[in-house]
Amino acid sequence: MALNYIWVSFFIIAFIIALVKLFFLGDTDAFSLLVDGMFNSSKSSVMDIALPLVGNMALWLGIMNIGEKAGAINLMSRIVGPFLSRLFPEVPKEHPATGQMMMNFSANMLGLDNAATPLGLRAMDSLQTLNPNKETASNAQIMFLVLHTSGLQLLPVTIIAQRFILNAKDPADVFLPCVIATYVATVVGMIAVAIKQKINLFDRVIMAWLGGLTGFIFLLVWYFNTFLTKDEISLVSKIISNTLLYAIPVIFILGGLRKKINVFEAFIDGAKNAFDVSVKIIPYLVAMLVAISVFRASGALDYLNDGLRWMVAGLGLDTRFVDAMPVAYMKPLSGSGSKAMMIDTMKTFGPDSFAGRLGSIFNGSADTTFYIVALYFGSVGIKNSRYAIPAGLIADLAGVIAAIFVAYLFFA
Repeated sequence: MALNYIWVSFFIIAFIIALVKLFFLGDTDAFSLLVDGMFNSSKSSVMDIALPLVGNMALWLGIMNIGEKAGAINLMSRIVGPFLSRLFPEVPKEHPATGQMMMNFSANMLGLDNAATPLGLRAMDSLQTLNPNKETASNAQIMFLVLHTSGLQLLPVTIIAQRFILNAKDPADVFLPCVIATYVATVVGMIAVAIKQKINLFDRVIMAWLGGLTGFIFLLVWYFNTFLTKDEISLVSKIISNTLLYAIPVIFILGGLRKKINVFEAFIDGAKNAFDVSVKIIPYLVAMLVAISVFRASGALDYLNDGLRWMVAGLGLDTRFVDAMPVAYMKPLSGSGSKAMMIDTMKTFGPDSFAGRLGSIFNGSADTTFYIVALYFGSVGIKNSRYAIPAGLIADLAGVIAAIFVAYLFFA
C-alpha cells in the first residue's frame, strides 16, 4: 500500500505546485513541463530500460541456468546457507534462491550493474515460488529487496570513472567514504527489517558473518589506502570488476562441461524467458518513472532543498552539504537522475569541492529504492509491497547521514 500512496502523492504534489506557478507566479510553462515529463519518461521506460534489459536478461539468465545445472548455485547455497538461512528463515536450506541472492549481492558489491539486475530478478522469481500470497511481498522478498536497495558496494567504479572524466585531482579519493556510507546503509536496512520480522541478529552465526564482512571491508580499505596510489585504486577497481564479470560465465561453462551437460542448450533454455520478464515489468516501470518524472519537473526537489538550507542556516550550522543534497533526494527515485545530479553538482561546484565530493558519496551510498521496488516486484506480479519501501528509505536515510559525516571527516 505504501507504493500506492507515494505514487498518488507524486502526481498530486506536482499538480499543486504547477497550479501555484501558473496562477500566482505567472509561469505559463508549468503544466507543459509536467506533460513533457510524462511522455518522455513513459517512452524512456520502454525504450531505454525495459527493451535494453532484454539483452542483459537473456545473457545472465542463460549463464545462471548453466550455473544451476553445473551445481555452482547449490555449492554457493551450502557455503552461505547457515548465514542466509537465519536472515531468510522462510527459505529452505540449500534452496536455489540462496545462491542466486548471493550472486546478486556479490555483483552489487563489485559494482557489476549489468549483471546484478538479471541475477536479482532471477532470485526474486525463485523467492516467489515460496510465496504463499503471490500478490503480496513475503518477508524473505522484503529482506532481499532492502539488502539490495541499500546498495552495498565495495568498488564504486562508475563514480570514480565519472570523476576522472571531469578532471578531479584525485578521482578515487571518495573510495573510502563511499564504502563506509554504503556499509552503514546496508547494516541499518538489515536491522530495520530484522526488527520488524523478529529475527535474532545476535545469533552467533549472524554475528560471525557480520564480523567477518566488517573485517574484510576494513582490511580492503586499509590495503587500498596504504599500498595503492589514488590512480592505482581506480585502475585496480576497474580490473577486478571486469575480470570477475567475465570469469563468472567462464567458470559456470567449465563447470557445465565437467558435469557433461550441453551448455549451449542450457544457456538457450535460461535465456528464452528474458523477453517475457522484460515485458511483464513495463507497466510497473512506466507507472513509477512517470510519477517520478512529474515530481521532479514540478520543481519539488528545488523547493525541498531551499527549505532545508533555510532550516540549517537558522540552526547556525554549516550549509555546504545542502549544495549536494539534490543527489540524495534523487537517488531513491532514479539512478540516471541521481547520476545526472551528481555530474551537475561536480560541474557547478567543481569535482574537488566539498559539494562535488559529497555528491559522489551520496551516489555511492545506496541504490534506487522506488525503481528497484517497481522492477523487482513488478517482475513477479507483486502489488502489495507492505513495508519494503519504508524499510528501504530508512536504509537510504542512514546512508545519507553517514555520507554527510564521513564527507566532513575527510574533506571539510
